[in-house]
Amino acid sequence: MRFSIKLFKMNCETLLILDFGVPTTQLIARRVRQSHVYCRILPGSTPIEKIRAIHPKGLILADAREDFLSENLSTWEKELLDLNIPILAVGMSQKFFTVPTDSLVFCEVPATSAALKTEIGKFVGKCGCLCDWTMKSFAENTISRLQEQIGQERVICGLSGGVDSAVVAALLSRAVGTQLTCIFVDTGLMRKSERKSVQKEFTGHFQTDLRIVDAESVYLEKLAGIVEPQLKRKTIGHLFIDIFSEEAAKIQGAKFLAQGTVYPDILESGGTSETPASTIKLHHNVGGLPDDLEFDLVEPLRELFKDEVRELGMQLGLPEEMVWRHPFPGPGLAVRCLGEVTKERLNILREADAIVVEEIKNAGLYRDVSQAFAVLLPVQSVGVSNNERTYENAVVVRCVVTEDFVHADWARLPYHVLESISNRVIREVAGVNRVAYDISSKPPATIEWE
Repeated sequence: MRFSIKLFKMNCETLLILDFGVPTTQLIARRVRQSHVYCRILPGSTPIEKIRAIHPKGLILADAREDFLSENLSTWEKELLDLNIPILAVGMSQKFFTVPTDSLVFCEVPATSAALKTEIGKFVGKCGCLCDWTMKSFAENTISRLQEQIGQERVICGLSGGVDSAVVAALLSRAVGTQLTCIFVDTGLMRKSERKSVQKEFTGHFQTDLRIVDAESVYLEKLAGIVEPQLKRKTIGHLFIDIFSEEAAKIQGAKFLAQGTVYPDILESGGTSETPASTIKLHHNVGGLPDDLEFDLVEPLRELFKDEVRELGMQLGLPEEMVWRHPFPGPGLAVRCLGEVTKERLNILREADAIVVEEIKNAGLYRDVSQAFAVLLPVQSVGVSNNERTYENAVVVRCVVTEDFVHADWARLPYHVLESISNRVIREVAGVNRVAYDISSKPPATIEWE
């Protein structure tokens, strides 16, 4: 049995960022890519031999800690300077470097400030980069690499209805055409009319071989009685792999499995061997595949941020409605249905969620808000209806704005929009008598509640 991951290597100029465990590293990376320069993130402890082997055009030190510098500066400083490439130290004091050199640039502005983008631009110029990192070039290179890797073999792509898997399907469709088969597992945990939407979009736009698996009853049976968030995710992930593998086995000659894994998935699932991170929540498409799965794994979006994926989708000619559809978690509504997942509770949540999205669209705010959805709480509260006491469910509305989904802020929606959402949910969704609005940023909160 075989299972291997095929990672694409970028054939372009590279800047390296050494990450010392600070939360702003990803923001620095985004600023570099906005200058049309590809960058990679490596831990601050990366051996100098590995850095040298990459042949970077420049090096960025992201908020190195004083204790690290104090302990390692004597050898570390000389090794870095011996690379003979420009070095940008973000948020670090010049006093820690004793060797004066024109190669070293200090930038003590906060990584979250607007001034950082200017400093990054200056540094890119100092490195002599061509600034040719664009989604157009990425698409062309990736399609070529997919053709080379897949050859005449068949490839399977798991669809979720979200933009990530849609863009992967578009890349594969361009690369190998009719060798692609897409599988959509209807878990019963999807948004309202999700299945119809996927069927319409993918058979109409891609004209691809689409297989739909109805698995709602299986999922509800397995999730019965489970309330712990990580156990929910594990159960859903393992079940998805089992069902997907069974369906994939019916496709003769399939050798490759493609997934829409993006960087935030990897980050929140514990990072990689190169960029370790704390496990915030599990994603079934990261580290959840069995060792005996008989496919080579293809993840062409693994190093992209969400905004880059959207830009790539537009570059590939996908419909705007598909590209700009708000993200949806792999475990579906199960992680927005706090407490036990039942068909009745999912129906309540599904209807409330549809109203939230509809009202955001009606207000012309859908593109301004990065993600908008409803959360069903495992609590009930007292209310009044027709002059009688009620004791029903509470729904939370969650709307955020973000560039990369690594950091996010709550959306300042107009009061009349919130009022309309609340009135409609309470009036139209049976079993709900209270609506609240989540004003938590990420971090410390995550975008999803579980």
